[in-house]
Amino acid sequence: MNKTIINRTPLLLLFLIVNSAFSQSIIKGKVMDKNNQPIASAIVEVKGLNTSVLTSDDGAYLLENVEHQTYSVSVSSLGYQSQTKQIKILKNLNVLNFRLMETYENLNTVVVTGTFDSRKQIESSTSVSVLNNNQLSKLLPRGTADLLRNVPGTFTDASAGEVFTKVYSRGVSASAEDDLGWYYTSLQEDGLPVSLMQHSYFSPDLFYRNDISTERVEAIRGGSAAITAMNAPGGIYNFISLNKTESFGGQAQVTSGVQGDHNAYNKVELALNGDLGNNWFYNIGGHFRQDDGARNVDFTFSKGGQVKMNVINKNDRGYFKFYAKYLNDKTNRWNGVTAKNWDNPTAVYGQDFNTTSQLLPSFNASIPDGSNATGTNYNSFNPSQGVLAKDIVGGFDFSQNIGDDWTVKNNIKLSHKSANWQTAISNAFVSINNPLAYFITGAGFPVGKVVFKDAKTGNQLAQVDNSAILAGGNSTYISGSLPNDAILGTAGWYKDTKATEVMDKFVVNKKWENHNFNTGLDFGYANTNHYTQSSFVFATYENNPRNMVVTLENPGSPVVALSDENGMSNYGGLFFEKANATLLQTAWFVNDLWEINEQFQLDAGLRFENIYHKGDKFRSEPFSQTGGFDGNTQTDYDNGLSRPNGTVDAFDFNYNYLSYSVGLNYKIKSNLVLFGRYSKGNKAPEFDYYFNNFTNVPIPKKGEVQNIHQYELGVKYSKENFYISATNFISVLSNIGTTNFEFDDATNTIFYTPTQYNNSRTLGMEVESMYQPFDFLRFNLNGVLQKARSKDWTVYDAAGTVDDSDDSIVSFNNQKLPFNPNLMFNFKTTYLRERFYAFFDTQYMGKRYGNIANGFVLPSYVTFDAGAGYSFTKNLELSVNVTNLFNSEGLANFFGPNSFGGNANQATPDYVANNPDQNFIVVPILPRGIFAKVNYKF
Repeated sequence: MNKTIINRTPLLLLFLIVNSAFSQSIIKGKVMDKNNQPIASAIVEVKGLNTSVLTSDDGAYLLENVEHQTYSVSVSSLGYQSQTKQIKILKNLNVLNFRLMETYENLNTVVVTGTFDSRKQIESSTSVSVLNNNQLSKLLPRGTADLLRNVPGTFTDASAGEVFTKVYSRGVSASAEDDLGWYYTSLQEDGLPVSLMQHSYFSPDLFYRNDISTERVEAIRGGSAAITAMNAPGGIYNFISLNKTESFGGQAQVTSGVQGDHNAYNKVELALNGDLGNNWFYNIGGHFRQDDGARNVDFTFSKGGQVKMNVINKNDRGYFKFYAKYLNDKTNRWNGVTAKNWDNPTAVYGQDFNTTSQLLPSFNASIPDGSNATGTNYNSFNPSQGVLAKDIVGGFDFSQNIGDDWTVKNNIKLSHKSANWQTAISNAFVSINNPLAYFITGAGFPVGKVVFKDAKTGNQLAQVDNSAILAGGNSTYISGSLPNDAILGTAGWYKDTKATEVMDKFVVNKKWENHNFNTGLDFGYANTNHYTQSSFVFATYENNPRNMVVTLENPGSPVVALSDENGMSNYGGLFFEKANATLLQTAWFVNDLWEINEQFQLDAGLRFENIYHKGDKFRSEPFSQTGGFDGNTQTDYDNGLSRPNGTVDAFDFNYNYLSYSVGLNYKIKSNLVLFGRYSKGNKAPEFDYYFNNFTNVPIPKKGEVQNIHQYELGVKYSKENFYISATNFISVLSNIGTTNFEFDDATNTIFYTPTQYNNSRTLGMEVESMYQPFDFLRFNLNGVLQKARSKDWTVYDAAGTVDDSDDSIVSFNNQKLPFNPNLMFNFKTTYLRERFYAFFDTQYMGKRYGNIANGFVLPSYVTFDAGAGYSFTKNLELSVNVTNLFNSEGLANFFGPNSFGGNANQATPDYVANNPDQNFIVVPILPRGIFAKVNYKF
């Protein structure tokens, strides 16, 4: 018997082994992102077993020898939200697929901005941040600058609205004030600048609108921008469009909301993508928007939209892409609000920081066109248009591997841009006792009985006797009265600019051993012509100004019209600017990323840039004819029209410079990196240097090239539920060109003061971080602590007159740079569930000085945003966003004393001390907005 058992043991063992084998099974599947693209090196783990595997390059995984029971399988990958699924093993082959959603930010995201090749954030020796599609979908930005306030260390001023904004970082800011808010930075779309040139009221934010056709935003602050951007050493903000390559899909989104005083906002967006066959794919998207504005006006503040598309061919060596965009959008920008009390600004004259705009109402006028010598044409003018921006774009981008680790890339874009401004500038208080209220009309002698009528209704508002003002006396009412005993010191601003641009970026990449070498060329060409004229407009000084028809009705004399039927006066007499110009920009660059060993990487590059400016600026003179433009001696509103006088001042200047940047990465561990970088960048003048300066005088010399030295030392650390990137920086600027916008009330002339060249230095630290203690809870903190000061700084004091005999230069050394807070930060808390999310965002802006004289402080403020969303199905999501939840009354900008043509630098400490009751103009942040979004994915 024992012998029998012993003899049967091998058969029993064989049976047990076979039975065990057949009772164990396999789990396999793929891990993909939301765009159905594979996620490599994701960790797939079976809970309860000490078993985990990594996904392959195509996202596949295989778990073997799994027993028949129920398991929880979890998948995690840096940059994606972890996901867990349960599976009951009942058969030998079990398929379990995962689709992961991206997290808001991570240091393992691959970036292409600020480098000549693709690399992970943690491997880049630059301060680069990413706002991905998942994060963008949960924001409701009111314009490009408003969106970029989510980028760590970036100062943005979106108080004017969608356009006329400011974006900069690290104290590289001094020339980025007033109407040149993107002076140092490159606003890019798919790797090329949105626009090649800037000047007054013509900046890149005019020609970019964000919508769901944007895949992500990559932002680099300073550093390698000195060698990778065209004349933009302060940073790059690159909006990258959708490039999906899959079967038919897309999404539609409808947003509706109210802003400020119940003003409506509506936006419809659509994005579609699909497969055309034979490895050809398409993406098309765009939006249409109608916005009544965040503040109160009697017209639609913004209306328009865009269409974008691309067609992509993928092959074994790379891709080819054709792309195009058509933008046709009308928007406007907000003026300031009048305040008093220098220490604690408070709105006056019944105005309100949240609702007051003091923009002129809608009306249709025809103003003689002074751009030609005969002045026979007219320009239509309606201040409700704001700026009508159009951009027609077409381009071709490709990347091809040509063998032996050689790759050739090229991106070329052609565009035609136009920006037609019809808006109001200035909203100053001009007392009826001020001679300016009458003599700004350009009339010969507007003294006596002045009658004011409502231009819309024809009702008489007031009769004023101003005959005592020339002797230093006051005007007196004969009948009626004007609100606040004043008129609105405003002007109708007409500006028409067109530009045709060609830009190209060509890169050759070679990889060998431990080197990743890039060299190439940047090319840019732009041809532009522009014309600006400005006319005075009579309007009441109140929250919602009314245009006034004004006449001089002295007894025994003919009635003289000081305005036309719309209230417009001094046709084209306040400002004249006409110029044509050409830009030719070329650059050669070289960069090498050298992996010295497993821990050290050296990233070094240089850029030689040449910028050629050529153009003509036309001098002007008043249109001299008895009775003015129309020959009628009883119409005094057309006596001051400016037109070319036949003299043209040519400019023909060349700028060239060498920039370079060196960075070092030290990898302590795979998730812990130290980096440092030194960059020497340059900034050539923009066309405002020629257009704004040298009124009716020759252009004596070319502008100065700014030198910008930047030092960075930082650390990047990343774990599955935590990351931090902290950077210490120093920015040193020299040859900063600054000028003031002035008005001479004796000659009724608006002008810019001569450029002054100054220096500054900024020290600081930026922090970007995320901590996710639980799957459902995430905290994000980012901000900057800095100290920015002037060095050898001067301001040109024109003494309020165009005559330079009374001018002087005032020194402001070792002052705090204006509009650079010592501290600003964002702190966001996000709650996440499978179908639901909610967030609460706190944004702090520290106090800032409003001018280089440090005479006025813009107080610190805190705003709060909140939002929530719920996915009813995998296709349908409803969300709600509230911006400026508690209607905080922060002040973003300062325009100086409340006087026509006033500027911020007039408010010196002595001026403020000697004029404690003087009113001044500030620009508040945008008021609360409540928005609901419905998103449907195909």
